[in-house]
Amino acid sequence: MNTRQLRHFLAVMDLGTLSAAAEVVHLSLPALSRSLRSLEDELRVPLFDRQDRRLRPTPYALMYAERARRIVFEEKEGARSLALMRGGELGSLHFGMGSSIARTLMAPMLLQLLSEVPGLRLSTVVHSTDALLAALRREDLDFFIGDIRSVAHDSQMRTEPVYRCNFGWFARRGHPLDGRAKVTIEALKTYPLIGSGYADEALLEQMAALYGLSLPLQDHFSVNTNDASTVLTLLTSSDAIAPGTDVSVVTALRAGTLVRLDVNPPLNIPLTLGIVERAGRTRVPAVERAFEIVRAHFASVARAVDPHVPHTKVRRKVSVPGGRRR
Repeated sequence: MNTRQLRHFLAVMDLGTLSAAAEVVHLSLPALSRSLRSLEDELRVPLFDRQDRRLRPTPYALMYAERARRIVFEEKEGARSLALMRGGELGSLHFGMGSSIARTLMAPMLLQLLSEVPGLRLSTVVHSTDALLAALRREDLDFFIGDIRSVAHDSQMRTEPVYRCNFGWFARRGHPLDGRAKVTIEALKTYPLIGSGYADEALLEQMAALYGLSLPLQDHFSVNTNDASTVLTLLTSSDAIAPGTDVSVVTALRAGTLVRLDVNPPLNIPLTLGIVERAGRTRVPAVERAFEIVRAHFASVARAVDPHVPHTKVRRKVSVPGGRRR
């Protein structure tokens, strides 16, 4: 048995058909079929049932898949560590973040990395935290920046909190509700409401309970969009109002074009953004530089949102398997 066979097995597990898997692993159908048969012979168990032109994983395959993933991961990590020793900072860096974070962080981060590490090849993804986590599990990403609650109890992930978000309701400066105290949800609903960003179901349920709104919460919004630039344009160009995090509108808050409305009850929902990576994975020097850029960015956000709050509002710490901190 070798890791090449395990990659063939995992490709079929993930894609469900020989033809799709063969394309991904760059083999002919007969060659991929022989590889699977050889692995089954060596393991002495059937891994797939052939039904209706599809391969259905047997209970043996379902049990073995996670171990196979770990074997492939460790083999790749061994090769990766050696490459780092040979190549220094040359190589590739793949990372992702949510749309509200990307609006102010992505371009400056890429520009700084390109300037400091010209030989680096960069690729990025902007998506929801759950999609970014799935990509990290597939090892398509080196890390992502997002809601760290998604991996709070996952020993395979390592997190570093970088910013504790404040939620609120935002509108343009000079909006009819700007300056009014204790604005009610009924007053908010007299204006177009904008559903912004990628929100998970738990957060939507919390908002609905807080304001006595029915689910699905999206039905109460005039517009639902995950494009942060579109949300900002709607807010600054109309009487629209949007709930969101301070980090999603920090540039507009700093410029004074948007304000946080005094809504009662306030939208106090805890959300900590952080850096998420695979535990035990070797870091390339460029990753460390990327992390420094992320930390500096969120320190700047904290000062912009509230100049009286110290930079250390969220203490830097890294979680490792077993609950230890360092």
